[in-house]
Amino acid sequence: MTRLKAAGISLAYDDEDVVFDLDVEIPDHQLTAIVGPNACGKSTLLRAMARLMRPRAGGVYLDGQLIHQRPTRDVAREMGLLPQGPSAPEGITVEDLVGRGRFPHHRWFEQWTEQDAAAVEGALALTDMASLRDRRVDELSGGQRQRAWIAMVIAQDTPIMLLDEPTTYLDVAHRLEVLNLLATLNEIEERTIVIVLHDLNEACRYAHRLVMMKEGRIVAEGPPRAVVTESRIEDVFGIRCKVIADPVTGAPLYLPAAREPSSPRVGQKKKGAATGS
Repeated sequence: MTRLKAAGISLAYDDEDVVFDLDVEIPDHQLTAIVGPNACGKSTLLRAMARLMRPRAGGVYLDGQLIHQRPTRDVAREMGLLPQGPSAPEGITVEDLVGRGRFPHHRWFEQWTEQDAAAVEGALALTDMASLRDRRVDELSGGQRQRAWIAMVIAQDTPIMLLDEPTTYLDVAHRLEVLNLLATLNEIEERTIVIVLHDLNEACRYAHRLVMMKEGRIVAEGPPRAVVTESRIEDVFGIRCKVIADPVTGAPLYLPAAREPSSPRVGQKKKGAATGS
């Protein structure tokens, strides 16, 4: 039995259904990527699995128990979440933000421990944020802020991590650093990781399993090689492409078809045409 799953869930905003009767099981100790076009329900599904949304129908289960029936602190010890576009309290420093990841492990009377300090130091080092520990979060660049939030989730030290577009605002080098870090946490510490990604090629390279969505439903799920096909990409994303093997990893790599030449704009003279006088 997998630790985290959704059974028959439907999700809605303002009485409008956006996710319809989904069943999904998250494999333990693997990295699962949820992919699909904008507004297909990826982030909504992740929010429900993180206990931030109550399904209109069906339920999310953690260790066989409905997640909404478990105490919030208990869930937070088992599952860390990086939502999309998080906001930090005004004036908080990077180190203080990362330290908040330790709150689920404390009772109200407990003091800060050496274990807490070590978790924060490790998270700052892993995300290359140690030199910015005393900076205010609102003074950071978008990419630095994102890494500070990721460090907080790492410091929470949960066996399950849910991350909604964690590479947003990051340049190519830091995107790869974050994805490599998540892959390392999965491989070395066997953390179960669920990640919403826009970049399908990055999802194929790093994930053991893909959940591909379209219009609030799951179109396909499984290993990237089974999910990513030319016809499926055209159906889900509206992109004609070629799918080849990534020359580095062997994972599927999609290449969009060449753009067809456009016709001359109205009023534009063809090359070599007489201009008259």
